[in-house]
Amino acid sequence: MVRPFSPADLDRVMEIWLAANLQAHCFVPAEYWTGNAPQVRRQLPQAELHVYEAGGAVLGFAGLQGDYLAGIFVDGPARGRGVGRQLLDRCKALHPVLTLHVYRQNPRAAAFYRREGFAVAAEGVDPDTGQPELTMVWRRG
Repeated sequence: MVRPFSPADLDRVMEIWLAANLQAHCFVPAEYWTGNAPQVRRQLPQAELHVYEAGGAVLGFAGLQGDYLAGIFVDGPARGRGVGRQLLDRCKALHPVLTLHVYRQNPRAAAFYRREGFAVAAEGVDPDTGQPELTMVWRRG
């Protein structure tokens, strides 16, 4: 079930955020993610967050800043079971346009977004990591 974020979810959301970034972005030094974790922890409660919960456990979440999808993060064992799609469906239901960035070296994520109707609008470089990234956009209808 997808539901709004609660402050009680923060510890679990941060666990998922860090583990997912370390796993999906092994081409970025781990110190980047661990070093940014305190700042992310402070910023997350200000974002629009939706969590996926099953059996009383948070298995994933999506974070937005306006129409910018900052990310969908799913716990490792729950990947491939539709959690990310359900989170994205909630975001699509609430926003007529979504924009995101995805690293070129994360083809699994880029393929997921393409399957879900996103198109590449631009290519660039993440100024924080120096990694090539795609800007992708989805529009309702």
